[in-house]
Amino acid sequence: MAIKKTEEEEILESVEREEWRPVKRLSAEKKRYREYADATFRKDRRINIRLSSKDLMAIQKRALEEGIPYQTLISSLLHKYVSDRLVEKERKRSA
Repeated sequence: MAIKKTEEEEILESVEREEWRPVKRLSAEKKRYREYADATFRKDRRINIRLSSKDLMAIQKRALEEGIPYQTLISSLLHKYVSDRLVEKERKRSA
């Protein structure tokens, strides 16, 4: 049985294989991505929504796994959906 590598081990091996490159104009890139994040996560409207208990618990569990508040996860999913960046996983079909 194969032992699953941790994310840290995978990153370390990737660095050792020299797959990482320095970012040119790092300050400008940081500023650009900070602006993207600010625009993405600027909250200026509020909505109320009803969800099933089962769905809410699943969302809260997933958010906990991701290390973010569940409202942030919901907001991020909605943003990705409306900006056509939410990709649906292809389901395996049973024969």
